[in-house]
Amino acid sequence: MKRVRSLLFSWEALLVILLATCCVLGSVLSPYFLTGFNFYALTSNIMEIAIMALPMTLIIIVGEIDLSVASVLGLASVVLGLIWQTGHPLWLAIGVALLVGVLAGALNGMLVTRLGLPSLVVTIGSLALFRGLAYVVLGDQAVSNFPAAFTNLGFGTIPGSEIPWSGLIFAILALIFAVVLHFSSLGRQFYAMGNNKEAARFTGINVQRTKLILFIVSGLLAALAGIIFTARVSSARPDNALGFELDVVTVVLLGGINIFGGSGSLLGVVLAIFIVAAIQNILSLLNISGDIQSLAIGLLLILSVLGPNIARRIQVAIARRRLAAGSSRQV
Repeated sequence: MKRVRSLLFSWEALLVILLATCCVLGSVLSPYFLTGFNFYALTSNIMEIAIMALPMTLIIIVGEIDLSVASVLGLASVVLGLIWQTGHPLWLAIGVALLVGVLAGALNGMLVTRLGLPSLVVTIGSLALFRGLAYVVLGDQAVSNFPAAFTNLGFGTIPGSEIPWSGLIFAILALIFAVVLHFSSLGRQFYAMGNNKEAARFTGINVQRTKLILFIVSGLLAALAGIIFTARVSSARPDNALGFELDVVTVVLLGGINIFGGSGSLLGVVLAIFIVAAIQNILSLLNISGDIQSLAIGLLLILSVLGPNIARRIQVAIARRRLAAGSSRQV
């Protein structure tokens, strides 16, 4: 009974209600919201952000942050486009783009773990560095002559459904991350590191190596998101996914991940991804400008920081009140 009650008062339960509210509002405000094609559009438009949010979840849980993910996406995109444009096979271009993501993540991780620099400062700097490198690699050009088999990865759907291929990729990755985070000893180490880094180190956890691996995974999946984004828009440009890091941080924090680390669940992040996607989709259907949509994302980011903290304080207050009531009964 206590477990059911705790679930009902959890942040994830509130997110379920919020997602259901978005769906009801969307269906009332637009007759196109519940159509199959709109579900495809809603899903495909958020998948690159969703993929980058998975490693970001783990990085924030261990007490760090990576604000360079969108720039890594853009850099991987232009590297992919340049290699393809110069006549090399597409598989080689994809492999090099993924390698670029690994190297970018390793650079962030080394600066944070080996030099002890704050990840916020490091990744703000690398955000500008990687985006600048993207402009150096390709300039103001764009590569768009990709084969249909490749672009189908971005906007094609699984046969017999309205689910994009990118949605299937995200679902597989989300399942892997959920198992690692919630059903493995490695996941428990992530939470321990976020709660108390020094205590985790004394228990035998290799904090530096773990964080380095997480930054490398973040770079790798940002590059994967760059490949999917390039396929979806059929264009490799240095300004691809400009500003997406704000959306990634928003969905992770709105999902209930503590900005200071040590708590949160992947289920909340997945729910937050679709809440943000639904809100953006509703605003688009209502022909509301991109500036207003950015304002909405900004407000969500503020809510995502305040909301879970307020919810936790309420839960703590309720627990203390119950404890006090139980003590008075015993007396």
